[in-house]
Amino acid sequence: MAHRRFLLGAWPWRSLGHLLGTALILLAMVPPVSLLCLPWAAEVSRLLSPFPLTFGTAVVWTAVGGVSLALGLPLLAVPLARLERRRLRLVDRRPVEDGRQRLSTSDLRTRFRVRYTESATWREVGYLLLLVVLGPLLCLVAGLVVLTPTMLLSSPFLVRAGEPPIAAVFTTVTTRGQALGCATLGLLLVPVSAYLLALLAGAHAAVARVLLHGGQEPLRAELVEVTRSRARLVDAFEAERRRIERDLHDGAQERLVSLTLRLGMARLDLPRDTPAYQNVSAAHDQAKQLMAELRELVRGIHPRVLTDRGLPAALGELADRCPVPVSVRADLPERMPAPVEATAYFVVSEALANVAKHSGADSVSITARREGGLLTVEVHDDGTGGADPDRGTGLTGLADRVAVIDGRMFLSSPAGGPTLLRVELPCDQNVRSA
Repeated sequence: MAHRRFLLGAWPWRSLGHLLGTALILLAMVPPVSLLCLPWAAEVSRLLSPFPLTFGTAVVWTAVGGVSLALGLPLLAVPLARLERRRLRLVDRRPVEDGRQRLSTSDLRTRFRVRYTESATWREVGYLLLLVVLGPLLCLVAGLVVLTPTMLLSSPFLVRAGEPPIAAVFTTVTTRGQALGCATLGLLLVPVSAYLLALLAGAHAAVARVLLHGGQEPLRAELVEVTRSRARLVDAFEAERRRIERDLHDGAQERLVSLTLRLGMARLDLPRDTPAYQNVSAAHDQAKQLMAELRELVRGIHPRVLTDRGLPAALGELADRCPVPVSVRADLPERMPAPVEATAYFVVSEALANVAKHSGADSVSITARREGGLLTVEVHDDGTGGADPDRGTGLTGLADRVAVIDGRMFLSSPAGGPTLLRVELPCDQNVRSA
């Protein structure tokens, strides 16, 4: 409508054709919808009669009317919606999808159950009811928009000297001069009518698109599936981490401890001034260093203390290992789902690693508390601040990990400090696995 050549194009005629089609469809839909409403109409007429219905009979008629509408309206709305999606091309060239499930079964009960439980079906029913209720008003306004300039333009051809005056919309015309004035006004109203018709058709098309376009349903289903698949992948990854941690802790670490003990015992049996003693001592020291590194690796994969004693004890262990003094306040009276505890632990672990490497802080405080169904964990340090997710993938990875279980992460780190990292994790028992 904003295009300069709108009046010279086909859009006004397309809008008029769309509105004419709406009038014809309305004439076809009103009788069957009225037929479905007959039980309620009969009830209303009996209520107004001198012999009103009893309460039980009124309830029966109301139920019959409701059942007839619930069963009959979808049968009318589905073909109407299919026709309306095609008619939308007159005024809207964007594709319109029905969003229905593709059924390969021929079982009538299954098809009936699926179709009557789809949200698309009941949106189409809503469109049908809206068309029956507001369609007459739309057609009336469109008819006035078309007839007003038409009657004004035709008045010079209808006026005859000595004959009765004719009605031209809002006035009566008796002379040819008056008729020419009305025709001039009608000519000026033609472009206005074209824009009004396009506006009416566009409004109708917009409502139809909102109710009949199901393109968002497949996208919503795909988004849900992507979210679930991401959660399953993370869950599988966490299970694999725990398996690796158990294998290293119960297998490789125990064998390394045994090797370290054997080397220590072998060193005791060798004279101190021999090359063999020097070699065994070096091997013993390397074994002890390797055992410490393996212990740190196992703890980084999945800490055993988190599984055995819960989040407060695991946070305390993180604080003890951090080179910066850390105070922990964890008011958590009960255990929470494993995905929530693991996410909170690794968020705090990454935050403390960043503090030790980049912040130059003198102290850190960790607060963990549960309020209703929400676990809130805060890591506050008095360092130089300036943490920016765009300068590295660590904070972005934390945000992604928190998002997997529908949590949120907030960061406040102005230049000069302090820095506050806050995560909010839903910790209901039905929380999605991560």
